[in-house]
Amino acid sequence: MEEKPGTDRRLLRQLNPEQERAVLTTEGPLLILAGAGSGKTRVVTRRVAWLIREKGVHPGRILAITFTNKAADEMRERVIQLIGPESRGSWIGTFHAMMLRILRRHAELIGFRPGFSIFDSYDQKRVMAGVLKSMGISERMLSPADALKRISHFKNSDMTPDKVDAVVSYGIFGKQWSELFVAYQKSLFDKNAMDFDDILTETLRLFREHPAILDHYRERFQYILVDEYQDTNMVQYELVRLLSSGHHNLCVVGDDDQSIYSFRGATVRNILDFEKDFPECTVVRLEQNYRSTKKILEAA
Repeated sequence: MEEKPGTDRRLLRQLNPEQERAVLTTEGPLLILAGAGSGKTRVVTRRVAWLIREKGVHPGRILAITFTNKAADEMRERVIQLIGPESRGSWIGTFHAMMLRILRRHAELIGFRPGFSIFDSYDQKRVMAGVLKSMGISERMLSPADALKRISHFKNSDMTPDKVDAVVSYGIFGKQWSELFVAYQKSLFDKNAMDFDDILTETLRLFREHPAILDHYRERFQYILVDEYQDTNMVQYELVRLLSSGHHNLCVVGDDDQSIYSFRGATVRNILDFEKDFPECTVVRLEQNYRSTKKILEAA
């Protein structure tokens, strides 16, 4: 944690001691535990601005990830308000938006043609309906929506069809789940298309099958920040682990009491195990609740 002469103190204005510590601790793994109302968005954006303006980090070497487009837009706007055009070129966005940028550049390496499509829920159901019909499975027995929900769970849990075959051998369909998984993926591939989950799973496959591509992005992203880390699933966890495995300049922010994306395979274990995964990590707790303080003052 360092602050040099000539520092732009405006980037640290109105931060309490723990918030300031979270901004200034730039090297090595950092776990920021922050509940609602603790000012974490302010900390996250000040941290990105600090890296660029005070540490001299090129914006293109920073990867800042959050879960919703709204949160990503707010993060970008706040950083621009802090340091203006200096922030141009930074990778700030959702997991899916950032990984899609990578896939668009390298998809041919994993068999897709340029300009591949991302199918929405309607197109996915249409594809799945065709797959179920070809396998002789009545939609009264298994609807396309239910089948897609199960396949999505497999994908977000980092389960390939082979893993599914080894694990899911029970229920009315038993081993057919892996066959269904394979047939659905083949149908998408034949159409040069992916679904929403594939954006992450195919990026992970790209990294695993092409180490040189992983090395390129590992070298590029010298500082990685993940907001709402408690909502990451196994695929997102693995992407973050691989990308940060060289420098370990990984900052994750989250609430260890809350996870809202369990339906997407999110596991709160990722944040609970962070200190075990990175024994050398620094832990900062943002415990002051500014929303509660404001309400108390308004009620007085």
